[in-house]
Amino acid sequence: MNQKEKLLTIGQFAAMHGIHKKTLMWYDEIGLFTPAAIHPENGYRFYDYHQSPVLETILLLRELGVSIAEIQAFMKNRSAAGMKALLAEKITALDHSILHLQAVRKNLCIYHQNMETLLTMDLSAIDIIEKEERCLVTVDIDKDTSFYEEVEMITAETEKYKLGRLHDALYGSMISVSSLQNGNFDDYSKLFIEIPFLKQKDGLHIQPAGKYLRAFHKGDWDTIPLRYQAILAYAKKHKLKLSGFSYEMGLNENVIDRIEDYIVQIEIPVR
Repeated sequence: MNQKEKLLTIGQFAAMHGIHKKTLMWYDEIGLFTPAAIHPENGYRFYDYHQSPVLETILLLRELGVSIAEIQAFMKNRSAAGMKALLAEKITALDHSILHLQAVRKNLCIYHQNMETLLTMDLSAIDIIEKEERCLVTVDIDKDTSFYEEVEMITAETEKYKLGRLHDALYGSMISVSSLQNGNFDDYSKLFIEIPFLKQKDGLHIQPAGKYLRAFHKGDWDTIPLRYQAILAYAKKHKLKLSGFSYEMGLNENVIDRIEDYIVQIEIPVR
């Protein structure tokens, strides 16, 4: 069998690598990957089986998001050291992507659970639940903090922790139990963001693990003091000692159009 008989047509070579033959034609046109031979009469492209490792390298780099320009530069000066450096860079980027996807999955599971809660829970009920420890990024607010200032502070924190969007994390507000017990139901002191998969806790607010009183409020914020009065009465009746902060988080913002339908989950540590 002569060398010509060992060559593969562009269709055969493309099929072997799971790509369209137009991809090979384009790679040839831009000088990235050229055929082993071109028929002098009809211009048909032919490829040698031994070109497969080179093409697979290109396809791998494309799959990793390496630009054509970067691949062209690498292919002109291919070396083990260059390949090692390029792959190390892309592995780091891939690790970041995996962490992001894990965070997205975690939040989707929480959103899914929230929808399950909305569909199955008696939202007028007050109950006791167990919670795991959470590490929260917080920003301080008070009655004089404007809505626009709150947005700016939260946006700054999402950028600081390299979140793509605020909704890549869980967020809410905090009011101290002492404020609630003193009847200051609008004395919110912090906004929180739960950053997924934080590796360090220094400087963060630790929401403790343990038992929590859980309740829900539906409707405008103006009526939430009535819900807190009911919560305080429930705690007194059942001899529950509330401590720390009340953590509020919206459950259904993405499925409602009216503020009257807004549901807030309230969780307060109990001892």
